[in-house]
Amino acid sequence: MYTSWTAKLFSKGPEKCAEKFGEEAVEAIIEAVRGDRARLTAEAADVVYHLLVMLAARDVSLADVAAELARREGVSGIAEKASR
Repeated sequence: MYTSWTAKLFSKGPEKCAEKFGEEAVEAIIEAVRGDRARLTAEAADVVYHLLVMLAARDVSLADVAAELARREGVSGIAEKASR
């Protein structure tokens, strides 16, 4: 029925895409704590992929994210957080 894992995720809706991103982020955190570089690298790839899927499911492009990062350039993290 599905031609790819991405198509299957999209068919389940943005909420499922977000849930899957969260699962992958937790797995990356676990590997970071364990200190296994190869496993962390693999899990980080999963996190990046699922982040892109989650963003696309809500019609947010990587260019949108890049523009937000550019807007914050030169602003301290403390000041940026206080402005929210």
